[in-house]
Amino acid sequence: MPWTHSDYTIDVRREELPAPAAWYSAAYDRTARRGFSAPGFCLLRLDSDATSVELRAAMWKLRREFARIHRERVGRHIVVASAGRFDQQETTKPHRDGAPDESLLVLGYEPSAVESEVALLDYSACAHAMGITPADFLDRHNPMFVRGAELLRPWTTPVETFASRRPQILVINNSMAAYAPEEFRWQGVLHTATIPRPDESQRRVINSMMLVSDDHSDVDTLSDADIQQFLTTTRVLRRGYARPELENDE
Repeated sequence: MPWTHSDYTIDVRREELPAPAAWYSAAYDRTARRGFSAPGFCLLRLDSDATSVELRAAMWKLRREFARIHRERVGRHIVVASAGRFDQQETTKPHRDGAPDESLLVLGYEPSAVESEVALLDYSACAHAMGITPADFLDRHNPMFVRGAELLRPWTTPVETFASRRPQILVINNSMAAYAPEEFRWQGVLHTATIPRPDESQRRVINSMMLVSDDHSDVDTLSDADIQQFLTTTRVLRRGYARPELENDE
């Protein structure tokens, strides 16, 4: 059953970005779920005048607060596996990004004149209802194809509060772990984006960060230099164009 916008949307004032405010905990509860009583994703809508650097700083603060909460509640670490910044104007079918079985995808959207629509599909809950694992579901009912997508239609939530022209952060439980009520295993969702009218004269910049739950290490895969580059760069990798390897300065 689709979630309502009040289940997954949090409005964040600019002055709240640097502080460990309550919204970090609320975002963790909505996203880092071990069952199916939470959406598995959260949309954080920032003030319209938040800059790109402030947006990425908020993503990094969220990573630090999520790591603290995860360590206190579960006794495990959260580390950064990858981070990047790109202009993406291709419609995508339902998918999970490549990552370990327990991972969170943090997407920071900068304001754009290119309109887009985002939806989340609760394939883990659907798989559980069918008596199979999330991995089995993806293997047997690939949502890239019509039959798999139709199975997930009742489990799909269009993000009604997603607004392309304002800065926002979408946190997605990107996991593929099997449900085990006696253990803490993140239960993931799939995501999809629809871009009705791509426009090469405009940009749709997304800042992306993959977080992984780790039993043993609290050391990020990225170096300090890589992290600093992500937080401060003005360069954007272009995706969905004839030359996807092209990078542009702002």
